[in-house]
Amino acid sequence: MAESKVPKAAPAARAVVKPKKPESRLAMVRRARKINRELAEVYPYAHPELDFENPFELLVATVLSAQTTDLRVNQTTPALFAKYPTPEDMAAAVPEELEEIIRPTGFFRNKARSLIGLSIALRDDFGGEVPGRLKDLVTLPGVGRKTANVVLGNVFGVPGITVDTHFGRLSRRFGWTTDEDPVKVEATVAEIFPKSEWTMLSHRVVFHGRRICHARRPACGACPIAALCPSYGVGETDPGKAAKLLKYEKGGQPGQRLRPPADYPGEPARPAGTVEVSE
Repeated sequence: MAESKVPKAAPAARAVVKPKKPESRLAMVRRARKINRELAEVYPYAHPELDFENPFELLVATVLSAQTTDLRVNQTTPALFAKYPTPEDMAAAVPEELEEIIRPTGFFRNKARSLIGLSIALRDDFGGEVPGRLKDLVTLPGVGRKTANVVLGNVFGVPGITVDTHFGRLSRRFGWTTDEDPVKVEATVAEIFPKSEWTMLSHRVVFHGRRICHARRPACGACPIAALCPSYGVGETDPGKAAKLLKYEKGGQPGQRLRPPADYPGEPARPAGTVEVSE
C-alpha cells in the first residue's frame, strides 16, 4: 500500500530586520552643524575656563592644565603670577621654588621645566611677548597644538580647534570622527565646520562634556541634544536620575573660574582649600 504523503508545514516566516542605513557624509555634516547650533543656545556664555589677564598668563595656565582640572589651575595661578608676572621673571625662577607653587597641579617637576623653558624662549627669541602664530607657539617647551590653539583662539582671535579629552570624547560620541589621535581629530572636525566657528565650537563641546556628557556616566536623560546623538543610551537615560548627575551651573554648582566673565550664570568657583566638583 502506497504511503500517503503529508505535506510539510511551511516554515514560520521570520521577521525581516532591515539594517540601519549608514549615515551619509552630507547628513553627518548637517547633524554636526545642528549640534553646534543647539549647543550655542544651551551655552551662550561658553568661554575658556582658565583665569587669565594676558597672553602669557593663558599660555602658562594652559600648560599647567594638563592632567588636572582648570579649577585646580585657577586656584594655583594667583600665587604663581604674583611671584612671576612676566616671562623674564619666570625665566629666572629657582626651579624648586616654582615647583612648590605649582605642586597642586600635579607633574610639577615636568611642568616647572616647561614653564622655565618657554619663558626663556619668550625672553630670548620673542622679545618677552607671546607670539601669535601657531608655528612659533609650538616651538616653545611644553606647548603643543592644543595649547597653541587655546592661546590663538582666545587672545589673538585666530580660529582653532582645541582637542582636549572632553572634545575628543564627544567628537567620537557624536559620530564626527573615529580617531583617537588629537591631531587627526582636529583635522577631521575642521573639515566639518566653518573656520569662523572653530574656537567657539571648542568651548561649547568642552562645556557640554564637563556638564552633561561626562566620561563615566553621561546624563543622557537630561541632554538637550539627545535626539541628535547616535550614542544616546551609553549613559543614564532616566530623566530624574540623569538630572542628579549634572555638574556646575546645570547642577547648581560653581564652574571652574574664580573670576568668571560677567555673563556667566553661575557663582564663581571656590578658592583652594574648599570642596570642589571634579570633572
